[in-house]
Amino acid sequence: MAIGTQEDSDAMLGEINMIPFIDVMLVLLIIFIITVPVIKHAVNIDLPRASNEKVLDKPENVRLSIDADGAYFWNEQRVEDADLNNRLRAAADQTPQPELHIRGDKAVRYERVALAMAAAQSAGVRKIGFITEPTATGQ
Repeated sequence: MAIGTQEDSDAMLGEINMIPFIDVMLVLLIIFIITVPVIKHAVNIDLPRASNEKVLDKPENVRLSIDADGAYFWNEQRVEDADLNNRLRAAADQTPQPELHIRGDKAVRYERVALAMAAAQSAGVRKIGFITEPTATGQ
């Protein structure tokens, strides 16, 4: 039999070469193995659960303001440093506990704000928030 005859070429065309197909499938498999963990990157969040329990009345928030001179104001009434600790303890003992909203003047020393936060923490206040004024856009 001669090499390259018509009968040999017909026999070769009758079979499918599987090696390129397998190579492509292995490359696709490797790409999926690498990209799936990146796609599945998720952020764990703790979603609230619905319940049919009676909602307790939430107490009014406490506003603690600190002016530029470092003076404390409890719901717009001036308080001394010693009286502030007593009021924070009284607020921490309430059930349910009110939220403490701290509003500091932009010119006040950070030390006064930090002292107020430390006093609130030592008194047992669990919910502390900060109040800021938004800046005007376009100026």
